[in-house]
Amino acid sequence: MSLIRGLARFFRHDAAGGVVLMLSALLALIVANSGLSGAYQGWLMTPFSVLLDGEGLSKPLIRWINDGLMAVFFFLIGLELKREMMEGKLRNPADVMLPGMAAIGGMIAPALVYLAFTWPDPAARAGWAIPAATDIAFAVGVLALLGKRAPATLKIFLLTLAILDDLGAILIIALFYTHGLQPGYLVLALIPLAGLFLLNRARVHRIAPVVLFGVVLWVLVLKSGVHATLAGVVTAFFVPLRDRYGKSPLHSLEHALSPYVLFLIVPVFAFANAGVVIQGLTLSSLVSALPLGIAGGLVIGKQAGVFLTTWALVRLGLARLPEGVGWAHVYGLACLAGIGFTMSLFIGGLSFTDQARMNEVRLGVLTGSALSALLGYAVLRRAARPGTRSGTTGSRVSKAASARADGRTG
Repeated sequence: MSLIRGLARFFRHDAAGGVVLMLSALLALIVANSGLSGAYQGWLMTPFSVLLDGEGLSKPLIRWINDGLMAVFFFLIGLELKREMMEGKLRNPADVMLPGMAAIGGMIAPALVYLAFTWPDPAARAGWAIPAATDIAFAVGVLALLGKRAPATLKIFLLTLAILDDLGAILIIALFYTHGLQPGYLVLALIPLAGLFLLNRARVHRIAPVVLFGVVLWVLVLKSGVHATLAGVVTAFFVPLRDRYGKSPLHSLEHALSPYVLFLIVPVFAFANAGVVIQGLTLSSLVSALPLGIAGGLVIGKQAGVFLTTWALVRLGLARLPEGVGWAHVYGLACLAGIGFTMSLFIGGLSFTDQARMNEVRLGVLTGSALSALLGYAVLRRAARPGTRSGTTGSRVSKAASARADGRTG
């Protein structure tokens, strides 16, 4: 019973998702470089088909994970975005401006750093968006390790930045990672889209019809050439915030889905995509343009983009720092924003199909994310020390802010 209670406490902790994600990546790294490597690769390439009268979908397991399971991940992101826009941190434009502009700066700067390293290689430029996104679970998990030593408003700032960062990543995927567009399937996709619209207008109580239309939409979007995960986001925006009985299908679905995404779907994705093959790696491999561009974008670009944008807006009088947050906290947060991991690996898989390239992508993402996590934790831990000017302001954070920050688990 004590073990069960201990596990229950662990899974309720904000850091739990990041820990499980890290263990999944570590397991992938071990398996990919062991005697099980062949079985691991064979498992990922196992064909899986869903056919009706010979017609349907037939893909290797890795594509079902990246296109199918990750659509559920993006569906949850869509639910969070809608909730935040309608009644949360994204409802008030004044509260969105500073983290929103920091998120934009934190996407542009890493892309520029990446391109600076990879510009001589035209093929490598396709991955310019890999270091542009932040992994919410990992970043919030590292921040949670600091406990109450970090101001509660800092967590709100990080969550808002990461949510808007995810929105930016979704737009990038939609605009720049659509290949072989087939308009006929997009026209057909309007049928389930119309069904979702009518269900939302009717403020339906049952979720099953919404999910059914969402699955049909996913298949048609996948066939159209637009990346299928976007169907998850679109479907989420048609889940009613309030049904005709005054209850919230959106809240219920988000609450029910979060543990499965955090502790099953994302770890499975990490296990399938984080297996860097170390054999044959040399120092020249570590400093080649692609992994160096990704790691540089995550570590240097994210810091520069988030911190300098925030500094400029505050100095110009266009925004002000959240209560209890000092510049050391902002710099630590800018470091944590460089934890790309899930989204970076995902965009890397959209950018390259060659396994040698993907191994370099994994190497750059894991290196850059690990350095960003360690640096961010060290900076924020030092900022929280007694006597540190920016660390002593945390006591002024209101109880209401603490409650709002604790209400979301990433």
